[in-house]
Amino acid sequence: MIDILIALLTLAFGAIGFVAPRYAAKALDLAPTQSTMGLSELRASAGGLFVAMALTCLISGAGFAYAMLGVAYAGAATGRGISMILDKPPQPKAAVWFLLEALPAAWLILNHWPDR
Repeated sequence: MIDILIALLTLAFGAIGFVAPRYAAKALDLAPTQSTMGLSELRASAGGLFVAMALTCLISGAGFAYAMLGVAYAGAATGRGISMILDKPPQPKAAVWFLLEALPAAWLILNHWPDR
């Protein structure tokens, strides 16, 4: 049940990036430039990628798919953690995002990593 909840939350967050990249940019404190390439990047990396991963988990129900979703979250949490040290983003906001990445990563990897 927790796996499905994580996949549904991933789908929801990905859908926001995919369908409403300007809203996602504002929520993430990203500033627009002279180009719309940033919107393209949000639709792709924060949108379509997570929508596809979540749908794969939900449709297939395969443990390896959930494990890879966990790996993706672990990568995001690692990047966020390094950023919290080096870049000093607004810590309360960054900490919330870190937890939203690290906790699903830990759950999915611990419960679905093959050959444990």
